[in-house]
This record gives sequence, structure tokens and C-alpha cells, in this order.
Amino acid sequence: MLAGCATRPSPDVLKPVLLTTHAEKAPVSVNVLVATNRAPDSIRGGFGSAWADNLTYEQYGFSVPPDRKDTAITYPTARPDPERQFAIIGRKQLAKDAFVEEALRSTQSDGTVGIFVHGYNYSYQEALFRTAQIAADANIPGSPILFSWPSAAAVAGYVADRDAALSSRSDLDSLVTSLSASGKVKRIILFGHSMGGFLVMETVRQFKLQHRDDVIGKLAVILAAPDIDVDVFRSQLKDIGRMPIPISLLVSKDDRALVASSFIAGERARVGRLDIDDPVIREAALKERLRVIDITSIQASDGLGHDRYASLAKFGAQLASFESGRRSTAGDVGAYVFDAAGAAVASPFRLAGRVVGSQ
Repeated sequence: MLAGCATRPSPDVLKPVLLTTHAEKAPVSVNVLVATNRAPDSIRGGFGSAWADNLTYEQYGFSVPPDRKDTAITYPTARPDPERQFAIIGRKQLAKDAFVEEALRSTQSDGTVGIFVHGYNYSYQEALFRTAQIAADANIPGSPILFSWPSAAAVAGYVADRDAALSSRSDLDSLVTSLSASGKVKRIILFGHSMGGFLVMETVRQFKLQHRDDVIGKLAVILAAPDIDVDVFRSQLKDIGRMPIPISLLVSKDDRALVASSFIAGERARVGRLDIDDPVIREAALKERLRVIDITSIQASDGLGHDRYASLAKFGAQLASFESGRRSTAGDVGAYVFDAAGAAVASPFRLAGRVVGSQ
């Protein structure tokens, strides 16, 4: 279902290294904050797939190759090459209060903070390095936050991951609440990929059922290739109700990982494969006050069309500006196509794209 046959990084890649480079162009420096409810792996030095009772908070400094052509991540070897390989150059564990202080210190000038929630079949280190890649390509100031839940990091672990995602709702709730409590934070971009999108929606639903409108009012929810049953999603929307900022869905008709997910679920349709050429979908986007953006034209690196969101990161500054800077209007919702060719056509998304349907 995902790239299970490729060589996967061990926790050894989490060990900080001292880099020396004589290249003309220096590597890109990126800081990443992590909150995880994975249990520490005392033997291998990272975090595994066991569930922890409490969140652990960490901070990482990354060296990112400066002239990459795509979103592929080259993991460090014993002697990392900073011109080709990603590498961790600093790591420390933080107490909760110090973590929140660091997150607030790196909040963008408009009061925006971003949280990335990874999907199914991700190890801790894979999710961490992916966050660093997105942060480097998006070139957004401040430190992004990764929420890493205890995925089994195995192709056969789909059901286990679903359970782990559900068990992580209150921990993600705790992270978002601790950041939202500060008046300095005006907007929290909650970005969920694949099964991480399911976790995000369940957490937002939990906020609504708790009558936490103070938190919901700060949320900008973006779901990339969401691995959510269409009827489950409809039920979640019913419970959540109207969001101050409409939920954004990044979808693709040819996402083969979601084809496999649908098969496992008994041929149940997944939200991440919505066809915006279908008039029913366009009408539903308007009715439910959603932004449904087709990103099929974006290049994928996994061979399955499931990781296009990573290539979209270079447009992250525009996306973050749009999500954090305005309330919804009637023209913000509908179905859109993102044009990877870069045609500069005005759209409600403030990206290079063409409007397929809006109101």
C-alpha cells in the first residue's frame, strides 16, 4: 500500500552529527518541534510503535540539502554529505512548559503556528524527516510542530494504525489546547495527511462536543489525501458544524494507496479520492462549506500518488497566508483544480490554479 519494500531508516538517523562542508551553497537550516505519544525505544534510541501514557516533547535542528530537485529524502550515512543528505545536527528533549515556550517563540508574525499529523505506515524518524522537508520547501518562518502518533510503521499494520489514531485524539487535543491557550497564537494550521486526517477530524469533533469554540475558532484544518470513509466524514461534519475557516481537502482521483484502503474497508469510498468533475461533489462542497482542491497534477515521489502534499510544500507560504489571514466568505468554498504548470489565474486559494466551481 505504501513504499514498504524500500529501505527504511533506522533510529540511528536521529543521532546528531557534526557536519563540515566546503560547498559554495550552505545547507538549509530547519528547526522542528515534536510532540509524540509513542513510547521511547530504550534499545534503539528512538520511538517505536508502542503507546505511551504521556506525551514526550523534543526539538531538532536539521541540515537540509540546498539544491534538491524533488521531495525525495536521502537519509544520512555514517559520514553525512550535507550537499545530498538530510541530517540532524541538534536534538534535545523538552519539558512541556519549555516546549510551549519554544513554540510560542517561533510563532509567525501573524500569530500562526502549524502542526503536521502524519499518516499510516510512518515511523517516528520518517515522519520527522518529512516534516523537515516540508518546512524547508515551504520556507515559512518559525518551527513547525510534528505530532507523531504510534503508527506500527508496517504495511500490514492498517487496522493497528486505525486503533492507534483513535487512541491519540486526547493527546492531540492536549497539544492543540496548550498552544491555543496563549493569546499570542491567533491561528493553528492543523495539517493531517492520510490517516492523520482522520485523527485531525476526530480531534476537532471532540473539541466541538466539549463546546470548545475558543479552540475551534483558531483552527485552519487542511486534510491531504484523507483516508476517511465518505459517510464517516459526513457524520464528522454534521457533529462539527460550520467552521470559521472552511476545511480544505487536497484530493486526487488516482491515489492508489487510497484504492487499497478502500479495498480493505470493503470497497468503501475514501474522501481523498473525491472526483471534483462530478457535479454532485461540487454541489456538496458548496453545501458543506468545504474547499475541495484537486492536486492530481502535482508530482508524487512514492509511485502511488499518495504523497503529493509534500510537493505542494513549496507553495506553503501562500497556503499558510490564506488559511491564517482571513475569515470565510461565500467565495472561499467550492471545488478547485490546482495547476502545477503555474498559470497565474486568480482563485480563492491565492495559488496558481483555475476555478472549477465556486459561488
